[in-house]
Amino acid sequence: MTLAHALPTDASGWWIFLGTFALYAAVRWFLAWRQARRDGDRHPVRAAFAEEDEPVPSMTGGFRSYRQFFGCVGSAVVVVLVAGLTAGRLRLALLWTVVPVLIAALAYVDFRQARSAGPSTP
Repeated sequence: MTLAHALPTDASGWWIFLGTFALYAAVRWFLAWRQARRDGDRHPVRAAFAEEDEPVPSMTGGFRSYRQFFGCVGSAVVVVLVAGLTAGRLRLALLWTVVPVLIAALAYVDFRQARSAGPSTP
């Protein structure tokens, strides 16, 4: 297979992978913090860190909704298309702009889904 890539062997490749997870966590935490501030919580930072996701059984595997599933699949398709159809500096520029936007969008979808599935307060 000529299109398959191995896992990175240098530290910079692993930092990119870790950076995607860190970006997702930061966006998710920011959204929870902002929501806690809007709700008038006295300690929005504590509320943002205390946000817990309990597993909910669903028909979509590990995803809570079809929106999350299709968001993840669609994001993967976009990244594969950009990586496969472009080369050089254009590929680098597109991936450095498209991937963070997709990660932030997935974090937003996950946050909204968790808020709608959580316990409602009257």
